Amino acid sequence: MADNKRILFIVNPISGTSGKNFILRLIDDYLDKGIYTYDVAKTEHVGHATELTEAAARNGVDIVCAIGGDGTVNEVASGLIHTQTALAIIPSGSGNGLARHLRIPTDPLSAIKIINRGLVQTMDYGIVNERPFFCTCGVGFDAFISQRFAESGKRGPVSYLENVLNSSLRYHPETYEIDIIDNKEGEEVHEVHKAFLISCANASQYGNNAYIAPTASVRDGIMDVTLIEPFTAIEAPLIATQLFGGTITQNSRIKTFQCQKAVIRRSKPGVVHYDGDPMQTGEIVNVEIVPSGLMCVSPSKEGVPAVEERVQSFLTEHFRNMYNKTEELIQENIRKTPRISLLNKDIIRKFSGK
Repeated sequence: MADNKRILFIVNPISGTSGKNFILRLIDDYLDKGIYTYDVAKTEHVGHATELTEAAARNGVDIVCAIGGDGTVNEVASGLIHTQTALAIIPSGSGNGLARHLRIPTDPLSAIKIINRGLVQTMDYGIVNERPFFCTCGVGFDAFISQRFAESGKRGPVSYLENVLNSSLRYHPETYEIDIIDNKEGEEVHEVHKAFLISCANASQYGNNAYIAPTASVRDGIMDVTLIEPFTAIEAPLIATQLFGGTITQNSRIKTFQCQKAVIRRSKPGVVHYDGDPMQTGEIVNVEIVPSGLMCVSPSKEGVPAVEERVQSFLTEHFRNMYNKTEELIQENIRKTPRISLLNKDIIRKFSGK
């Protein structure tokens, strides 16, 4: 026991989906106690996860696991950059962009099994105007929507889609100057574009399998910049289909660049998003990638799965979400006899393969 690795689970009680107590019970039942000893901490305010994480890293904790959405993951990861403590994720948010890119299952039991395997790898992270990000950041429509989404007070993909549909045809694209610095050819490129949005990606997707940068890798030391030019209402369905299909770079309205740094200039201050959270900045937006600055517990593969894997993953996730919700209701509301509880554990073991 004395040689066990220490892991701290940080829970955001209000982020994303429900069922955090159910996840904590799964951790107690299925985390490998031969490898880990663990503690749990719950966040109480914005920034608290970073405070808890920094303290854990100073105290030599081996892994800090974020239980929550992209905002919680960002706070935890921000406290771990350039430390010997690794990030782990049990995704329970509305988008789960980094977790999905890293092939960490959205089913909590399967995510715990990833932690039990204990494969730790280094990954890159980004900085936008001194703020760390780990998945994507950007200006334009996606930043505008992140602000509307935050102001709405509603979470989940339905609310997000409502904001997108209500705003997309009324949004006015801006003109941006872009300096692409340290590209693969070692050149600096200056361009001017009118754009619907500009996304700077460390990972491949926003979340919910919306692949804004399908070729992005968190382990290549390079940032993928995707620029969407203004488009018509007739073109919108095709762009949306390609976005979720991982083929958006095939669209003629899309421009892509790869670089280590980018400077974006616009005519006035405005909103920028980092991992889906909005912040106000000035006219100049500086973005860069920091190679290998974070350790993370994750599968060996990353990025956009093959079509067959995506279909299977969707079906599995849909079924597991239904099952987990049912199990949560059984555990919290129906617990009539010990026999029901034991039966539920037997069912979970069958699905987990454990």
